[in-house]
Amino acid sequence: MREFLQIVAASNFKQRTRMATLYYHAELRNFAVIGTANKNEHDQGFMVKYGDAAVDIKPIGHLYKTQVYQLAAHLEVPEAIRQRPPTSDTYSASCTQEEFFFRLPFDVMDLLWFAQQHEIPEADVARVMGLTEAQVRRAYLDFANKARTTNYVRLPPLEIDESRVLTPA
Repeated sequence: MREFLQIVAASNFKQRTRMATLYYHAELRNFAVIGTANKNEHDQGFMVKYGDAAVDIKPIGHLYKTQVYQLAAHLEVPEAIRQRPPTSDTYSASCTQEEFFFRLPFDVMDLLWFAQQHEIPEADVARVMGLTEAQVRRAYLDFANKARTTNYVRLPPLEIDESRVLTPA
């Protein structure tokens, strides 16, 4: 467990250092820091609090990963950039976001997540996507668990003022 916590702390430190550098250069130029997290990363918690989650504007935070790919194609982003596998790039192990965190190909995950959010019956989703209902349920449960266990990343800091301070009886 100690080794795992060391890896997490080092990875998060790298993300926070990146953001501090971005904010330094943005403030030097009177710019804003633009976030690159998409809906998958933001809502399922694949981000670091006060790291890559610390931004002034989230222009693609509402877009599924597959929509980001579609937008990049529409904007004619070079193919070499569009084909690069998404990675957190915070540790030396070569692992994509799909392998490390999401565990499903983005095109499958985004359709399942869209169906869940729009309350499409699991049986219909399974039939259309060629999956079993158990696979659909497992994906839905995974989305909910990730959102729940990473909720703290999306919360603002707790504020304590004198009206909330407990005094001894």
